[in-house]
Amino acid sequence: MVMREVIPVPISLLSGLSVNLCMKLAAQMEDSMFSGQVVPNIAMVETYVRLLLLAPQSLFRSHLSHLSQRNPSILNKPGASLLVLEILNYRLLSLYRYQGKSKHLMHDITKIISTLKGKRGDHRIFRLAENLCMNLLLSLREFFFVKKEGKGSTEFTETLNRITVTTLAIIIKTRGIAEAEQMLYLPTMLEQILATSQHTWSEKTLRYFPSILRDALSGRTDKRGVSIQAWQQAETTVINQCTQLLSPSADPTYAMTYISHSFPQHRNYLCAGAWILMHGHPENINNANLGRVLREFSPEEVTDNIYTMVDVLLHHTHLELQHGHSLQELILKASTNLAYFIWTNELLPLDILLLALIDRDDDPHALRIVINLLERPELQQRVKFFVINRGAPEHWLFSGMFKRVELQKALGNHLSWKERYPTFFDDIAARLLPVIPLIIYRLIENDATDFADRVLQLYSIFLHYYPLNFTFVRDILAYFYGHLPGKLILRILNVLDLKKIPFSESFPQHINSSTAALCPPLDYFATLLLGLVNNVIPPLNNNTKSSSLGDASSYSLRAHKTTSTSQPGPTNVSEGQKPFYQIQDPGTYTQLMLETAVIEILSLPVSASQIVSSLVQVVVHIQPTLIQSSNGLHSASNGVGQGSVLPTSPSGGSTDSLGASRSTTPVSGVNTSNFVSRSGYTCQQLSCLLIQACGLLLAQLPTDFHIQLYVEASRIIKESWWLTDGKRSLGELDSAVSYALLDPSWAAQDNTSTAIGNIVALLHSFFSNLPLEWLEGTHLILKHLRPVTSVAVLRIAFRIIGPLLPRLANAHALFNKTLSLLLNIMVDVFGKNSQPSTPVEASDIADLIDFLHHVIHYDGQGGPVQPNSKPRPEVLALCGRAFENLRPDVQHPLSHLKIDPNSSIYAATHPKLVQNPL
Repeated sequence: MVMREVIPVPISLLSGLSVNLCMKLAAQMEDSMFSGQVVPNIAMVETYVRLLLLAPQSLFRSHLSHLSQRNPSILNKPGASLLVLEILNYRLLSLYRYQGKSKHLMHDITKIISTLKGKRGDHRIFRLAENLCMNLLLSLREFFFVKKEGKGSTEFTETLNRITVTTLAIIIKTRGIAEAEQMLYLPTMLEQILATSQHTWSEKTLRYFPSILRDALSGRTDKRGVSIQAWQQAETTVINQCTQLLSPSADPTYAMTYISHSFPQHRNYLCAGAWILMHGHPENINNANLGRVLREFSPEEVTDNIYTMVDVLLHHTHLELQHGHSLQELILKASTNLAYFIWTNELLPLDILLLALIDRDDDPHALRIVINLLERPELQQRVKFFVINRGAPEHWLFSGMFKRVELQKALGNHLSWKERYPTFFDDIAARLLPVIPLIIYRLIENDATDFADRVLQLYSIFLHYYPLNFTFVRDILAYFYGHLPGKLILRILNVLDLKKIPFSESFPQHINSSTAALCPPLDYFATLLLGLVNNVIPPLNNNTKSSSLGDASSYSLRAHKTTSTSQPGPTNVSEGQKPFYQIQDPGTYTQLMLETAVIEILSLPVSASQIVSSLVQVVVHIQPTLIQSSNGLHSASNGVGQGSVLPTSPSGGSTDSLGASRSTTPVSGVNTSNFVSRSGYTCQQLSCLLIQACGLLLAQLPTDFHIQLYVEASRIIKESWWLTDGKRSLGELDSAVSYALLDPSWAAQDNTSTAIGNIVALLHSFFSNLPLEWLEGTHLILKHLRPVTSVAVLRIAFRIIGPLLPRLANAHALFNKTLSLLLNIMVDVFGKNSQPSTPVEASDIADLIDFLHHVIHYDGQGGPVQPNSKPRPEVLALCGRAFENLRPDVQHPLSHLKIDPNSSIYAATHPKLVQNPL
């Protein structure tokens, strides 16, 4: 018995209930929905979902474990299991990501899939669970483990194994690997995936993969030729069996005989045999027997059939081309036959078939068949029916009555044949929502941008229902940065509901106008950074309550703003109070603002070099620009305000060493007349926060931008007047550099901001937001600075890279490489054969030597230095080799960091270090 459909409770009414009342209401609804004897109506399920979205922190529960704890028998009921999976797949994906529970849910769903994939007949719940796992994989924004225990092959299906590799490629390329342990686990993870997967990725796909994945997969043996050979060996037997089973006059009872007595290797070719027997005329086969057998197969056997059928189909297409048939005719025949499987008799799941075809993109005809299927009127009508029936994508705002689609009409014959439990949100069209983005990726990889544009044009409205469409847009722009034509970028942006995305006011004109090829003015970039200061960077007051960005896995920022009127800081943060249900992707207003800025940068039709140069130009000269626009030095003379948290400036660089005529000048092209008032900060505070915002933004962008940042930073340092003015004394140079390399907030306090100080601060902000994997690129800035001929540049290099070394303590290879580069720069200045521009003594770098001692012990300890901390032997060996090239007077204070017991007191008192020198 099914409840009569009514209107769900409006979210405006639910928002007026107390948390305690919401919790009681949710518990009662769970009892009725999952434990009752009556099938709930859609309105009850939708109201329950709205409650969870309304109070994500208070009402969140991990449904599978929560319901099992309440009643262990609940999930043994097919109806309850289906309902839970539908709710998770079509309503709560973003909520689980917001809570950082997506990976945990994925492991739980994997167990369900592992149990069902070999069971005969359980196609509906299996395909729903598999589709949910696809969505969970594509929702992940950081590295993940494919097995909770971390050992053995995956329990994924072949389809999920392939999507897992694609997801890894997207994450690593667009967001990086955050931790050293994850980098070490990656080879093991790939072994776990490939242990049960026969797939090989095409060269066109691999060229876009990150190098760490491409190197691991490029040598993989292509077994598709073996698959065709196996088909040719079995073809005669398979065709004989299929003729008995699928001829129009076949005995219906033979279906069970076939299932019971055929060999598994022959059953895998059932669909391939049916395709051959069609001869372009689908009516030639007995679809009733074929459907009966496929329904009795296990879900994984159906998947295997689809993959082998695609291989055979493409193989026969090539054979028929050799016999003089036209390609257009063959593509049309193939799509007609496949449409018979999918739409006419609904024998196979469309989503798996499309995924199987795009995975054969090494064949030039596979993607053409995909396009033909996507353009067929049957699918267009189905999608149109879905859009009309579902109403607006914001289901939580829908105030009308939800319509329940008939089971067979929603899922087709293959999935609904023995089912009785009605659907709520499940639909064949809805299953395509995670698949179409993957098709777009594959088309772009194969340089089929016109076809990608066509697919997006057909399905842009449909993709508004994809709960991860914002993440999709951000990631695809980052993944293919530099390879997308402007027309396709505009089409990708239209996947979003543009009216609801907080783009900059001038952004549309920069991507749409006839002068779009010109770089936007500096004012555009400054305004973009101000938006991040006001909405993303934590405010400068002590009352701010830190909280997560929404995704517990996010590494970029650890806090977001709350409204505060009693302290200096932004006053226009009311938008940050938007409830979660209004911004489910990406999850919080803070993330929305940051990711929107990323999308804007990635969409601009200018090079990464121009963008980075503009951003750096803004922040390097930001303080004098702000002061000039705020009526001279008035705000500076009044200090930083009563509520300031900036430290007091120490004594440093004299006025004549800095030189009033040499101070940083304002940058033209930036209209900052109302920046200070719009931010709620003083000039000094705002200049520091804009630097921090710029570093954060650049860290979210692809590595193309990082390379340009290192080039631009080294250029600014090399062109500094301190390093090019030969008239300045060594004392003046050291004083200026030392003062500039202090915390830039002190320089902001005294209005003595310098280009080098600001660029170093920008690099530190940038580094602090980078994942560990991307830190290896930081070596480029040292390479651009070399050769180093002065202690001043040596200090700058140490100041840039030094703070990174403690973070690399657990990434030994990267630590060693970074330390080696710093030591080589020391050799540039203090080497036996070096000729510094000004004579220097070893005592001039006593602080750098002390830093090396400390950081080497920090690395050996793997954390803060303790009295018993010991360096790693390979680090001492590395140091020893580098020190041999130093002058004797510089070697002496460093001699304790060698592994030679004859010259190192430390090594002599630690004999174990000497036993196994590297």
